[in-house]
Amino acid sequence: MAEKKDDEKQRKKFTTVSIPTPLFRKVEERIKDTGFTSVSSYVTYVLREIVAEGEKEEEEHPFSEEDEERVKERLRRLGYLE
Repeated sequence: MAEKKDDEKQRKKFTTVSIPTPLFRKVEERIKDTGFTSVSSYVTYVLREIVAEGEKEEEEHPFSEEDEERVKERLRRLGYLE
């Protein structure tokens, strides 16, 4: 039960991120009539989507191309690849 309360507290914590005023105004215009209640809620949504995409890419490609080439080279030297 204590863990659940800690999780709830963490979710309710916020920080401030500054963006240029002209960008803020553009976002404000963009979210009109969209259902987003604030620029902050829209920016949070967008950032969550970007982070999720990055995590998905990391799952699909856990190794960098350089790592992959090193592994392939080792496998070649051991005779597992031609």
